[in-house]
Amino acid sequence: MKVLIRAAAAVIGLFLLAVTGLVAAVLVDEDAAADELSDGGGGLQGVPAEFRPWILKASEECSESELTPALLAAQLYQESKFQTSREAATSDAGAQGPAQFMPSTWATWGRDADGNGEASPWDIGDAVMAQGRMMCSLLKQAKSSGYSGDVRALALAGYNAGWGAVEDARGIPPYAETQNYVKIILSTMVKFQGAGLYEVSGSGDGADAVRRAVARLGTPYAWGGGSPSGPTTGFCDGVNGYLNGTCSASSTVGFDCSSLVQYSYWPSLHLPRTAAAQYGATSDHAVSRNDLKVGDLLFWSNGGSSGIYHVAMYAGDGNVIHAPRTGKNVEIASLTSAMPESDYYGATRP
Repeated sequence: MKVLIRAAAAVIGLFLLAVTGLVAAVLVDEDAAADELSDGGGGLQGVPAEFRPWILKASEECSESELTPALLAAQLYQESKFQTSREAATSDAGAQGPAQFMPSTWATWGRDADGNGEASPWDIGDAVMAQGRMMCSLLKQAKSSGYSGDVRALALAGYNAGWGAVEDARGIPPYAETQNYVKIILSTMVKFQGAGLYEVSGSGDGADAVRRAVARLGTPYAWGGGSPSGPTTGFCDGVNGYLNGTCSASSTVGFDCSSLVQYSYWPSLHLPRTAAAQYGATSDHAVSRNDLKVGDLLFWSNGGSSGIYHVAMYAGDGNVIHAPRTGKNVEIASLTSAMPESDYYGATRP
């Protein structure tokens, strides 16, 4: 009996299928070159791939609309140029990590965002999420202060010089360093402003799932990575997860094809973890290729249902959204080119 657990129903605990057997085989070149920078989608471009999901997440979790991904990216670039080594990302004043936190400030804002057991200003996820929380708070203070000027400029000044200095000046402090800091970040935001989100039509679980996936455009592929809560590091199994002979998955925060689908549907529908299991759970709702609707699941196989190796979601207009393979990012692609056309196995509607 196939069972899909609706979030609205009573659900006890969180059960994930074992990651073993995520896909039956890999038919594409795992040694394809990875893009150094992650571009387009979600209003963000030109940032290192390992920073992208955290910048998007930090922006998404702030209720202040001014905290855009481009603003966070421009600020990170000004702080450290996305450097993460202790040698390159330690200032003369003792600020640490890609978001340049002083130890005393880190004690207030730092948390273990990436779940590795340690809150560290050197961990990209921890640093960017702390940056986002601090900037979000500063934006709220700027809005309630009554001080004139761009609230983004006031918040940035507070990040650089401390909010006390902003209060003393009743605006941006008269420090050349702070004024230059604010000016540079606001003027370079455009460099990181990517294309807008892919517009998804329709309503219901399927359309909502695709919208949730679209918010993750550009997130790196990580074999075995991803969960209903978001992107995570993956692992290598002796065959999959390698790039240029090195285990890329274990150091990449991202999704694989089936975890992206699971994450996207999870708020309303609890799909299983693997592509084959997702087919098994939905195969009694098969859909003709001529009758696809936004949110339908599409599968590719190298031989029957037991050979399913990839899953994507139909995004409308002949396109799919998926996490394609190691070295690539979550992307929108045409259905005819997303995977080998001869391997297309069928579609289902969750």
